[in-house]
Amino acid sequence: MNTITNTNAQTAETQATAGRTQETPAKAMPAYEQIKRYVLRRISEGDWKPGGLIPSETELVKEFGVARMTVSRALRELTTERVLTRVQGSGTFVAPQRYESTILEIRNIADEIAARGHRHSARVLMLEPSDDPHALEALGLAGGPAFHSCIVHSEEGEPIQYEDRYVNPKVFPDYLHQDFTVETPNHYMVRLAPIQRAEFRIYAQKPDAYVRRHLMMDIGEPCLQLWRRTWVGDDVATSVQLWHPASRFHLAGNV
Repeated sequence: MNTITNTNAQTAETQATAGRTQETPAKAMPAYEQIKRYVLRRISEGDWKPGGLIPSETELVKEFGVARMTVSRALRELTTERVLTRVQGSGTFVAPQRYESTILEIRNIADEIAARGHRHSARVLMLEPSDDPHALEALGLAGGPAFHSCIVHSEEGEPIQYEDRYVNPKVFPDYLHQDFTVETPNHYMVRLAPIQRAEFRIYAQKPDAYVRRHLMMDIGEPCLQLWRRTWVGDDVATSVQLWHPASRFHLAGNV
């Protein structure tokens, strides 16, 4: 059973404090936003397919142990954002698949910024072990923990990427001991074990309040969200969600 914390209980964010660097305590993420992120993760990792029926409100209330109105708000907002569609009498479904594109190169955000002659900086929000069951499934791990990091990347002091990454400890056993204000996770992993293959999806998405706050975005401003999973040999090395303010970032490539 997934658990949702509240203001009277120790939050997931405060549990992560010991693993954070370079960050002062932040407000706890509201329960409805935690549910939204859970739904987005299940969709982005392919567990819930476009057009497929998702669990009912009653099932999600039982799963998370929250009030029905909390689940209703999360699903209502995701419907407004066109992630879900709701059919009276039938249930809630994953919205039809958006168009997909192809990117031929996985680039390091610090290198992209340096190529523009600008300064890159990183703020580590979280760096800790995690037993999140969906992250373990995405990494192909029978048991935990996986390693979890959340990092905000900035260009000339302005945030342009929120990186939410899970890492396979079998492939990168020393991941939690790195200083990611000096070297990005992407550069660290490619330096140690070059990627053999990757899969990804790109979405135009409205971020939740937690991501929006760290990216210093206005309410209603859209994001480019990229989900990517990469392999080293036969092992899934990492699964990552990257959020970018659409007003400050674009994707480009050559064929």
